[in-house]
Amino acid sequence: MSVAVGSKDSPRERSKRRWWVSYYKQKYLVLLFVPAIIYYIVFQYLPIYGIMIAFKDYRFSEGIWGSQWVGLEHFRDLFSLGSFWEVFRNTIVISFYKLIFGFPAPIILALLLNEVRHVLFKRTVQTISYMPHFLSWVVIAGLFVQFLSPSIGPINIFLQSIGLKPIYFLADPSWFRGVLVATDIWKDVGWGTIIYLAALTSINPELYEASTVDGANRIQNIFYITLPSMLPVITIMFIFAVGKIVNDDFDQIFNMYNPAVYSVGDVLSTYTYRRGMVEMEYSFATAVGLFKNVIAFVLIVMTNALAKKWNDYGLW
Repeated sequence: MSVAVGSKDSPRERSKRRWWVSYYKQKYLVLLFVPAIIYYIVFQYLPIYGIMIAFKDYRFSEGIWGSQWVGLEHFRDLFSLGSFWEVFRNTIVISFYKLIFGFPAPIILALLLNEVRHVLFKRTVQTISYMPHFLSWVVIAGLFVQFLSPSIGPINIFLQSIGLKPIYFLADPSWFRGVLVATDIWKDVGWGTIIYLAALTSINPELYEASTVDGANRIQNIFYITLPSMLPVITIMFIFAVGKIVNDDFDQIFNMYNPAVYSVGDVLSTYTYRRGMVEMEYSFATAVGLFKNVIAFVLIVMTNALAKKWNDYGLW
């Protein structure tokens, strides 16, 4: 009897066997993840090895291991520089503007498209709104430099035609942040609606039918059925958006800013680029990047905790 009992698999072993069987049955789908896994290993996890540069006086000729340890010296220098706090403030302000105006934009567009009953018109709007996402910021920056030009830009030509002075949108500190927010929304609003439109498809149509019978109009359906049903997706996307507050868009700002707007447009990523790649202060630039990533991690954890407390939805 004891032999028979001993020959049986434990619950843990049976669970492990089922786990491998399920993977084997879906082996071709699992293979689709291989390129993504390789990408993250090579470009996200292996570079973590270089974090120690932030705690060393890195010399290219001596290598990472051969360079001298300096502890927290670069972080002390970082926090004592007035220029760092200026770019940190610019990063927070620009990202906050993008969060306030950019985060609701794809939600609003998805709600509007969901109310459109003309299929051809709906698909046309979706296609047009998606297209800018596939353009690089190099191309977009070139387009807007011409479009917002004080001499040949159509906006300034119109302003001059009605007797107003031209505006140097990309060289005027009072306008530059607005241009960054507007171009960011224009580029990604269509792409962001994909997730929310997918969330809308999961809503049970019977809910709308029941509310219509009760006398609810479209606006009431949006506020009492659509938005509450989208809340889990909105919460997760909001957590990601808050986590990216300090991870500014380097490609956008680097291709659109100039020394005239450094006071309002210079951010952590461009500052790190200049100190690390231009001035070759690799250790200092790594310290800036590490500080930025730590802040992003703390923001995600805090936002997730608040979201779980507020509506029971979160990343974990």
